[in-house]
Amino acid sequence: MKPPDLSAAPALLCPNCGGAETKNVTFTWWGGALGPKILHHVECAKCGAGYNSRTGKSNATGIAIYVAVMTIVFGLLAWKFMPGILRAF
Repeated sequence: MKPPDLSAAPALLCPNCGGAETKNVTFTWWGGALGPKILHHVECAKCGAGYNSRTGKSNATGIAIYVAVMTIVFGLLAWKFMPGILRAF
């Protein structure tokens, strides 16, 4: 089966200002370098609004889920490998 030709797909416009130019986000406070890649996060070059490059919608729900999961994962790792530190609290 031949993969779809994505070059013919229409470009998504910014949901905030309608701009067509985007900048790839390489690092964020909420996801480091991995989060923006997983969520296909881009920023509008005109207004700076961040959104999903595949859907054109906000990544707010995805960001909240990503932060919650990463907090749990790193909390469990800390509990497993540094139990003395967590007992201090």
